[in-house]
Order: sequence, then structure tokens, then C-alpha cells
Amino acid sequence: MHKLGQAETSVGVSRLWSWRKLFGVLLAAGWCAGGASIAVAADGAALFEAKCGACHSIGGGPRLGPDLKGVVGKRGKEGAILAIFDPAKAGLPPSMPNLGLSRPEAEAISVYLEGKESGAARDAAAPSAPAAAAAELHPADIQRGQDFFEGKLRFANGGPSCNACHHVTNDALLGGGVLASELTLVFSRMGKQGLDAMLANAPFPVMQVAYEGKTISPDEVRALASFLQHVDKEHARQMPKSWGWRMFFGGAGGLVVLAGFFSLIGGRRKKRCVNQDIYDRQVKSE
Repeated sequence: MHKLGQAETSVGVSRLWSWRKLFGVLLAAGWCAGGASIAVAADGAALFEAKCGACHSIGGGPRLGPDLKGVVGKRGKEGAILAIFDPAKAGLPPSMPNLGLSRPEAEAISVYLEGKESGAARDAAAPSAPAAAAAELHPADIQRGQDFFEGKLRFANGGPSCNACHHVTNDALLGGGVLASELTLVFSRMGKQGLDAMLANAPFPVMQVAYEGKTISPDEVRALASFLQHVDKEHARQMPKSWGWRMFFGGAGGLVVLAGFFSLIGGRRKKRCVNQDIYDRQVKSE
């Protein structure tokens, strides 16, 4: 009887130890899965800031593209992944470029968006934090940003100046290109975070070609963002300039001056042909 009791006790301990091992394995698996999910979400956050944050916000309103709050719930997880991975196949408009992301990268961004939606749902009843104060603008940064924009200062990595393609309304500038968007109110449309992401990562296909291997440095991004914030803030005080008409009248005035100059030079020339005397003698001799 004593041996039987010892055997039963041993079996019970063995079973208890097996359950504990099983529980430990399940706990470890859950921890690993949770850690992997957190890692994927972190990768998705970094990818979103680099590739999507220039045009989209999550609950901050539209920028160049729509607000992506609730997009996973609306499209479903697979639909959201497809929209990120292959916009044309997902039926998105041509204004949404193919960012060249792999499917795992698109899945990571989707996981991040889904996590943001879950967090927003949990925090819906919480009081909102006060809005961050606008960044203080320093005159030196504004001037450096203007010089970078106009090309008076070269970017450290050799990228082209912004006004080769873009224009802003500002009395301090003569003008700019019209090949790309007008940037006077870009700070209001995108906010500081979106603007910084756009300048640092060149998310648009044309920008990617122009700045390939010529990334704008963080210091240059700060200066450009300061200048564009200043332009946005001051645009209502700028006087509209009719540069087209000014250039036309300037060119016309220059033409008149040149015409007068050449007429003075021409007035001193001989009135007759150089060979006129020879021709007259030849006619008389006949």
C-alpha cells in the first residue's frame, strides 16, 4: 500500500510537471508571437513615416492624399495590403504612385495601421492632449532655407534646387518652375511632420529620380521646412507680382534701345556703295 501511494504521488507530480512545461511552452510561444507582432508594427511605423507620411496622416486630416484613419476596417486587411503593395490593381487613382514596396513591407504597414485603429478605439473616450505649439522660426534658418530653395546654396549631396520645379508666392523671390506643385501653402496642407517626411524621403517618382543618391540632410530639411513655414505664414501679406508683363515690357524696352544703338552706328556708314565710283567711271568710258 505504501509503494502504491508513492507510485500515485509520483504520477501526480509527473502530470503536474508536464502541465507546467506545457503552460511554459504556450507562454513562451505567446510571448514570441507578441514580440514578433510588436516588431512588425515597429517596422511598419518606420516604413509609414518614410514612404506614406508625406502624403497621408492617420487621424490628422487629409494632406496631399486622404486621411488613412480606419482604412483597414473599411478595406479589410487584405484590401489594405493590396492598396499599399499594388495601388493600380486595388483600383486607386493614378495620383497614388506605386512605391515599390515588397508584400512583407506592405503587410508591416497594414499591421501598423491596424494597431493605430485599435489604439484610437481604446483612447476615444480619453481627453485629447493640447495641440503642440508651432515650431519657433529662426531668421537664420529661414534665410538658409530660402537660399537652398533658390539654389544660392548647394545641397551637400548635390541635389537640384527646389525652384527648378516649384514656385512659391513670396516678395523675396523672383519666381520658380511650374513643372511641379506650387508650394506656398504646403505647410498648411501637410504639417511639419508630413513636410519633413517629404523633404527627407522624396516619395514621388520624379523626386526619387532627381534626388537618387542625393538625399537632403536633416539640417537642410530643417532649413527648408522653416522657409516654407514662413512662406505659408506670410503669404497673405505678399503683393502679387506680374512678372510676365514686367519681363515683356523689359524685353520690349531693351529692343528699342538696341534698335536706337544700331541706327546710330548705321548713320555713320557711307551712303554709297564702295564700288560706286568704279562703276560710274566704267559707264562713262563706254
